[in-house]
Amino acid sequence: MRTCTSGRIDMATFILTIDWTDQGIRNVRDAPKRSQAAKELAKKVGVEIKDIYLTSGAHDILVLAEAPLGDHITKFALALGSLGNVRTSTSRAWTEAEWTKLISELP
Repeated sequence: MRTCTSGRIDMATFILTIDWTDQGIRNVRDAPKRSQAAKELAKKVGVEIKDIYLTSGAHDILVLAEAPLGDHITKFALALGSLGNVRTSTSRAWTEAEWTKLISELP
């Protein structure tokens, strides 16, 4: 884990696209409880969930999260998926300030 000059751990941003499984949609009325349980699960593996959105289109749910390393978010996605209610796909995301800095550092 990296620390910034203020001494706090740098957190990377991740976007999780989530789709309900047959089990998850059958029990959709439990989704608010499962959402709260997912937030607790995330904390246990070092992930901070920033927002959870119900979406229309290709995916059912979109989660914005922060974690110090990809390993943390992978543990979260695997643990969440193992419960059988959702399938996840995870992408690393860079803010405009972050990707502008990356581009400015290209050789």
